[in-house]
Amino acid sequence: MPLRYWAIILVLAAGWGSSFFFNEILLRELHPLWVGAGRMATGALGCWLWLSLRGKARLVPIAVIGHLVVFGMLQYGMPLTIFPLSQQYITSSAAGIINAMAPIMVVLVSHFWPGGERATLLKSFGVVAGFSGIVLLAVPSLQGEGDSAPWALAFALLAPLSYGLALNYLRTFDGMDRTVLTAWALLVGASVMVPIAAVTTGAPRISQAETWAALGVIGFVLTAAAFIILFWLIPKVGGTAASTVTFIAPVAALLLGVLVLEETVLPIQYAGLAAIFGGLVFIDGRLFHWSSKDQPKG
Repeated sequence: MPLRYWAIILVLAAGWGSSFFFNEILLRELHPLWVGAGRMATGALGCWLWLSLRGKARLVPIAVIGHLVVFGMLQYGMPLTIFPLSQQYITSSAAGIINAMAPIMVVLVSHFWPGGERATLLKSFGVVAGFSGIVLLAVPSLQGEGDSAPWALAFALLAPLSYGLALNYLRTFDGMDRTVLTAWALLVGASVMVPIAAVTTGAPRISQAETWAALGVIGFVLTAAAFIILFWLIPKVGGTAASTVTFIAPVAALLLGVLVLEETVLPIQYAGLAAIFGGLVFIDGRLFHWSSKDQPKG
């Protein structure tokens, strides 16, 4: 694969890992519900502007509207709200590490999903390793150490679970342009969450330029532009290569949390990150596939 594509994957992964850092900036002025709703609204606006500039068809069959509501809430509405809510009580680095559980949740959900892919032995090892990593991540909190509340770590796990459900539900939209799907799903998510945020917390008030900047970056760049680029990239490099963003994103979240926000990550929590990485390696399977190719033929 050309190096320029690897560079794009690296930038995408670093960008998505930084979203938890930008959540922390937004939470200084905005209620968590508005952080999620604002990201979805600006992300939807970015996608619809792109579709308009490209002259792409934007209408969808009426029959899929109900499915779009379900998918929009699973893929965007729930996780993009759960993370800001949980980040009131956990660090951004912990949130980034938990987000790496998404592929593990996909395997778990798919195993029980009607018509879904049954987990192989390697993928089962990956699921076990992933949850072991979460336990290690939570140990300091359970012992009264660290900066993250145990219950909030458990609550944050609902976000990757929601992603797991969404990616299995994605089969409903086979044949639909992915950018169009993303635009509609973000619009649906925003249409649900903006009224909820308004009724629950009132109108948002932003007085700091850095809050506007963070909202613009997380919405237009890390949501709209990032997904548009990803969907352009997948046909060129394949889904497997594109999935490597999962390995890089938590590292970016960790580095920003520690180096910029001065969060504390204890050694056992690094071990938790390593366990989740191990789980991703088992689920990815490429390392074992390459090893089997090197074995002599008998």
